[in-house]
Amino acid sequence: MKILVTGSAGFVAGYLVDELLKAGHEVVGIDNYSKYGPIHKSYDNDPMYHFVEGDCKDTKLMKELIEDCDQVIAIAAMIGGITYFHTYAYDLLAENERIIASTFDAAIWAHKERHLKKINVLSSSMVFESCHEYPSKEGYELTSPPPLSTYGFQKLACEYFAKGAWEQYKLPYTVIRPFNCVGTGEQRAKNEKEILSGNVKLAMSHVVPDLVQKVYKGQDPLHILGSGDQIRHYTYGGDLARGIRLCVESEKAVNEDFNLSTPVSTTVKELAELIWKKLGKTGPISFVHDQAFEYDVQKRVPSVEKAKELLGFEADTDLSTTLDEVIPWICDQIDLGNI
Repeated sequence: MKILVTGSAGFVAGYLVDELLKAGHEVVGIDNYSKYGPIHKSYDNDPMYHFVEGDCKDTKLMKELIEDCDQVIAIAAMIGGITYFHTYAYDLLAENERIIASTFDAAIWAHKERHLKKINVLSSSMVFESCHEYPSKEGYELTSPPPLSTYGFQKLACEYFAKGAWEQYKLPYTVIRPFNCVGTGEQRAKNEKEILSGNVKLAMSHVVPDLVQKVYKGQDPLHILGSGDQIRHYTYGGDLARGIRLCVESEKAVNEDFNLSTPVSTTVKELAELIWKKLGKTGPISFVHDQAFEYDVQKRVPSVEKAKELLGFEADTDLSTTLDEVIPWICDQIDLGNI
């Protein structure tokens, strides 16, 4: 199968493109390098991978790339951690709407005029931002209050793009919601705002690289946002890539939505303690509680049964094993000045 992946130079896509190529698919990638700048991937020279540096908002270019593809995986977006939600509240909404609209325009055209079979939309766990039913099942995003952040609201809009394109143009879709991806490949974004957290300047706003950086640089006591009791489901990027591939390949995924996540809940404090120990700290850990951001969701617990039942997907890489891969990579990137 030939698959167009938008945002192919990004963090999650780094795992996904590799997964698709290993499964025998041909991949066309497009990215404008707006987040990290030009970067090199291990599969850049794979004969089944064709990369184009370009902007997904260029619908003419998107039609050229998509016209002989079987499916598209729409990942491209402005994305970041909690600081992004506040710093770029308007841009996240406006820019991501333009990206997804152009992608759907091209996909609708290719479904009608060529042989595109389906669009796969990467949404986000943030569509459950205002949900208070746990575990949060697929469908709760429709009965919960709308997300408060512009990022969460726009991701929910992406899901409505998929529903609208099906209702009006009969373009099949799959909505995919990854939860808290953890892995290698996440670097300092070009437009990431530096913030001071204790005595450490952060240029990241995702919790794993931030905590690793603080512990690696010797911060003690450790600064964390809020109480540290926030619950997340930290899911290995390789597992998420496999789940996305199954969404692409399975007929059972057509016109369905899936939460892709580990079933294991972890608090920020528990994560910090694990990182503390893995970096060789032997003394007790203590915390300073910085003021939390407005959109720091306190609890996010997904239901994972639907993906297991329909796709046979389970995210089975535990957090400790994931950190054994990720922590050394982050430390190397800190030494190189990339984080």
